[in-house]
Amino acid sequence: MIKNAVRCGYSKCRAELPPPGPQGGRRRTFCRDTRWEGGRTCAQMARAERDALDALGLDSSRAAFGLDADRLRDHVEAVRGPVAELAAALAGVTARLDEVEGSALTAVETANRGAAEAEAARVEAQEARQRAEREAREAVERAEQAAEERTEAVGRAAAAARQALEATEALGAARQLAEEAVTARQAAEDRAGAAGERATAAERAAQEAAVRAERADAERSAAQVRAQEWREEVERLRTELADLRSALSAAGAARDDATARADAAGEALAGEREAHRRTERELAAARERAETEAALRTRADGELERMRGEADRARTDAERARAELAAAQERDTDELRRLITAAIAGAPPA
Repeated sequence: MIKNAVRCGYSKCRAELPPPGPQGGRRRTFCRDTRWEGGRTCAQMARAERDALDALGLDSSRAAFGLDADRLRDHVEAVRGPVAELAAALAGVTARLDEVEGSALTAVETANRGAAEAEAARVEAQEARQRAEREAREAVERAEQAAEERTEAVGRAAAAARQALEATEALGAARQLAEEAVTARQAAEDRAGAAGERATAAERAAQEAAVRAERADAERSAAQVRAQEWREEVERLRTELADLRSALSAAGAARDDATARADAAGEALAGEREAHRRTERELAAARERAETEAALRTRADGELERMRGEADRARTDAERARAELAAAQERDTDELRRLITAAIAGAPPA
């Protein structure tokens, strides 16, 4: 296609000329519509170039010079396409290399973030388990303390009941003594009135009875005082017994509460253990994901190395192509210089 194309005769234009019309005719030699500096056409510029060559004595080699220039342009055009494709391939390899590097970095960051989250979950689960165990121990200690307090309260209630029973028995004995004293005093007075002849004896007996009566009165008063004190003591003991019963009820409630808290703590501990097992499973899954991410990262590194090798090979090919292009250009330039030198010397081209 390049050999059969007809181009403009001006060396700086060389645009492809259209073929003749359907009616035939002579093919044009120069562009019709192209304009250069000063509004000159390609034919005018070619004529000026030919005049300049004639002035230099290069008219005999004008055709060879044009042919060599065309051949050099054809070489350049032939190399331009592969070089552009090579540049596009290098751009694609570079973009793919950047994409692989970005994917590898993202995968590594995701794996590190997953491992950190799994470690934080494991630490949190361990702390929760330690808190649950500590609360369970405290609940057991409170339950033991409540049981001890309940035992002490039962002992105090039993002692108070015994003291109340003893006070009641003492009150009954005092009442019996008072009744016996009253009976004895009545008997003494009857004996004093009936036995006048025995006045001395009766008086003495009366005196003794009075003494006994006074003693009995004193004992009765003392017994009444003691009975009142015992009543107060009984009331106090009843109050203390009621307080002890309240304390016992409170201790029972505290025991029930402690038992409930212990059960709740046990359930919480079971939940925490289940959560710990679940966390361990999640940690194992996270480790598997991390291992998978590590394998992906390893494959990505391998792919990256392969792409880098391809990029290096592509760069090497590009450098070789550039070197070949430079060598071809240098050869064409040397050939052109040789032709120009030969033309200037008047020798025919080889």
